[in-house]
Amino acid sequence: MSSFSILITTKNRINELKYTLGKIEHLIQLKNVDCIICDDGSADDTFEYVETNYSNIEIIKNTTSKGLIFSRNRLLNLTTSKYAISLDDDAHFLTTDVLELIESHFNNYSKSALASFRVYWGENEPVHTNSNEKTLRVKGFVGCGHVWNMKAWNEISNYPDWFVFYGEEEFASFQLFKNGWEVHYLPSVLVHHRVDVRSRKKDKDYRLRLRRSLRSGWYLYFLFYPWKLIPKKLTYTLWMQFKLKVIKGDFKAFMAILQAMGDVLINIPRLMKNSNRLSSEEYKRYLQLPDTKLYWKPEKL
Repeated sequence: MSSFSILITTKNRINELKYTLGKIEHLIQLKNVDCIICDDGSADDTFEYVETNYSNIEIIKNTTSKGLIFSRNRLLNLTTSKYAISLDDDAHFLTTDVLELIESHFNNYSKSALASFRVYWGENEPVHTNSNEKTLRVKGFVGCGHVWNMKAWNEISNYPDWFVFYGEEEFASFQLFKNGWEVHYLPSVLVHHRVDVRSRKKDKDYRLRLRRSLRSGWYLYFLFYPWKLIPKKLTYTLWMQFKLKVIKGDFKAFMAILQAMGDVLINIPRLMKNSNRLSSEEYKRYLQLPDTKLYWKPEKL
């Protein structure tokens, strides 16, 4: 059994995947590291490329696209390693001694279920990578770069694949909190996520992304929040979406909001069946945790 697994989900992004594999090749060649890739129904020869060029990588394929969350569940449930590193297909490490830092973290924090890496979002690498941030316990983690203590993963339910995209990290974080596990931010490990976040609004899937983002947040309210807080939370998020987007003429956002509301109504029975609600005291303790560290920016020199 290997100590580490590197897990990557991909779909029709062979060039991004090639770049990532080139950047982490020194890791996947190590004897104590497994690498498993899930090809989520690609039509660009991703499966054939990996199978031909990387004999040390296990690649599996969904014959038809099942979505990111389904694929992440499949990868994690195949993992036999002690620690499972999750990377997006357009992300790679800028830190050199990644495995040593991960192992040291879990040795020092026995209740740590998961460590979320410091992530820089941008098409080009940051000008400098130094940071004075320290490891700390946080509410949740970012999907594009983190590592699971597999003992904790095996104690909770799978990610909710019916979310399709967005929200699975918060779902897992709430479950871990309920089970007495901790989520940590590990800034000593830096990941470069090669994405221009600002340009996403111009993408063709902007409305779909917003719809899924909104509904996943609302799903989480019904699954985990104390009942008395849900109306206030729903009202606030709706008002903010109208204030920041719809009133300014963003018609795509308006349609996304309506569709997300419909998704919630359709899934009410499922939400009630799978709820694992925090008590008022648990919710107060959860609120005291620092927020999830999503984006890191270099400090000005």
